[in-house]
Amino acid sequence: MSKPVVAKPAIKPAKGSRTTGRATIIDVAQHAKVSAMTVSRALKTPQLVQQEARDRIAAAIKKLGYVPSQAASTLASARSQVIGVLVPSLTNAVFIETLSGIRDYLSQAGYQFLIGETGYSKAKEAQLISTYMAHAPDGFLLSSVGQHEILRQQLASSNIPAVRMFDLGKSNSEMTVGFSQTKAGYAVARHLIERGYRRPAFLAAQLDPRMMKRREGFRKGLMEAGLDPDVEALLSTPTTVDMGARLLSRILELNPDCDAVFCCNDDLALGALFECQRRGIKVPQQMAIAGFNDLSWAACATPSITTIITPRYDIGYKAAELLIRQLKGETIEKGRLDLGFQLAVREST
Repeated sequence: MSKPVVAKPAIKPAKGSRTTGRATIIDVAQHAKVSAMTVSRALKTPQLVQQEARDRIAAAIKKLGYVPSQAASTLASARSQVIGVLVPSLTNAVFIETLSGIRDYLSQAGYQFLIGETGYSKAKEAQLISTYMAHAPDGFLLSSVGQHEILRQQLASSNIPAVRMFDLGKSNSEMTVGFSQTKAGYAVARHLIERGYRRPAFLAAQLDPRMMKRREGFRKGLMEAGLDPDVEALLSTPTTVDMGARLLSRILELNPDCDAVFCCNDDLALGALFECQRRGIKVPQQMAIAGFNDLSWAACATPSITTIITPRYDIGYKAAELLIRQLKGETIEKGRLDLGFQLAVREST
């Protein structure tokens, strides 16, 4: 005779936890013997809830392991506490230091951030911004002032503020934090001229808008001194140390009387220095070399490399601060923050 089949009771989710098994705000309210609205108020504006109720709510949250829903918080406050951050490269030390500044300010302000790599492409930047819009970011920190007009309109129509970094806008109406790339290039030209060099060249790669502004300032300084501004070697591909050596070789083939080079970044400057050493060219007696950004090893090279010191960490920190101040509704008297730069004169010039 077959045994009777005994039906097993269905497993029900914990009370109030719906089907996820996670504690909800209703669970916390029932455990603390208050309303769900009181729990929400205690989490957002605790000063409006009596201490005795707050203690019961805190105990319930600890016992149940309740984690507030970010999505629910966003809907309730119209704020996601998330900032979109776009930089050209995640391997370039320049932008890593800027991200450190952003991280340090946003973490103390209670914000998280999404990082995107644009690869120096305006189209990629526009695509990332559209993608990040789905996460309802409170604002954006962008790596340049040269966005497409359609992108500016998109941010404005969505009422999402943005601060642009590394360069400066033309007025305080646009929030920018950085320094004048043009003035930095000009400062290098004046330095080389004052040191007696008469045939300086400009070496550059990547050729993004910031690079070209450095070139513009450098050319201006040379022309003011009556020197030829057209001694230069330019490549649109990403920069490497090896490329610095190749660009210097190209310059010397076409202009053997070249006596100084301004490299658009320190990677190229190091490559140029290696090429001089390979050829037996004395630096700075026969060839002066200047770089840009003051990467950590520039002062350790032999000879040490003259370069422009850029405030990379401060750019990130101040840009984040400016954005959060706007989100808080504070009056921004100066939206254009010029943090300046320094010329570090070393042995290579």
